[in-house]
Amino acid sequence: MLGLNGTPFQPATFQLTGIPGMQTGQAGVALVFCILYLISITGNLTILALVTGEPALHQPMYYFLSMLSLNDLGVSFSTLPTVLAVFCFNYHHVGFDACLVQMFFIHTFSFMESGILLAMSLDRFVAICDPLRYASVLTHNRILAMGLGILAKSFTTLFPFPFLVKRLPFCKGNVLHHSYCLHPDLMKVACGDTHVNNIYGLFVVIFTYGVDSVFILLSYVLILRAVLAIASREQRLKALNTCMSHICAVLAFYVPIIAVSMIHRFWKSAPPVVHVMMSNVYLFVPPMLNPIIYSVKTKEIRRTILQVFYKPQS
Repeated sequence: MLGLNGTPFQPATFQLTGIPGMQTGQAGVALVFCILYLISITGNLTILALVTGEPALHQPMYYFLSMLSLNDLGVSFSTLPTVLAVFCFNYHHVGFDACLVQMFFIHTFSFMESGILLAMSLDRFVAICDPLRYASVLTHNRILAMGLGILAKSFTTLFPFPFLVKRLPFCKGNVLHHSYCLHPDLMKVACGDTHVNNIYGLFVVIFTYGVDSVFILLSYVLILRAVLAIASREQRLKALNTCMSHICAVLAFYVPIIAVSMIHRFWKSAPPVVHVMMSNVYLFVPPMLNPIIYSVKTKEIRRTILQVFYKPQS
């Protein structure tokens, strides 16, 4: 692509593809995405309302759960404008600067989710390995500091990305493979020297997903060791049961990431639709599943929901 002065330029808009190769069935896809958004937004707002309004849930575990729900809302609202525009209104264009802003927020909230899951694993570690000091270790001020630290870490590491992308010319077209803007997708249509973007992107992934996943795994090794030291089988199962919701949330988040990485590494000839669908799973499934997981697996959340629904009848 050449501008009026004969030099590579930045397009005024990018064209969002949605799902490559899908010429029909847009109405069905739009319905699926609308249902996913409805479940995700309603579920996470419900979790936030329950934790805020129920004094029995004013505990460290549920404060971290509130962070997770708030972050999942951020993920959903980051993708919502362009996804609905593409599938519901057949509008496939997004402005260059708007695309960079969306890219920044999508990646920031995704990296924040990893940090929050790490903080939640610390909560479970303290609750099981040092229960007598649980309240004194995870005070309100420390929980707030952890939340602000996760936000600051994600914001500062992702802040350079829009500027690193903006400096590049785009001479390979303006068609993106997704219904939202992602950094790897933009790199495919950029020309010039993208080494800085790629190296910094790899550093950020290792610094966030890599480090967080290692510490989550380490925390569960220590938790398992503490649980196996409990004499009573019933108490062992009870202790492990308090971790099941978090384990499910970790799997829902990291399994799609691992799958995407494996496809990029070992199946480079995969059709574009495979990459798009895996990215959709990675961005849409965890925000939808997390409130369901915690509502089903956490007795206190389940009891509070039942109390809310049955209160008018009592």
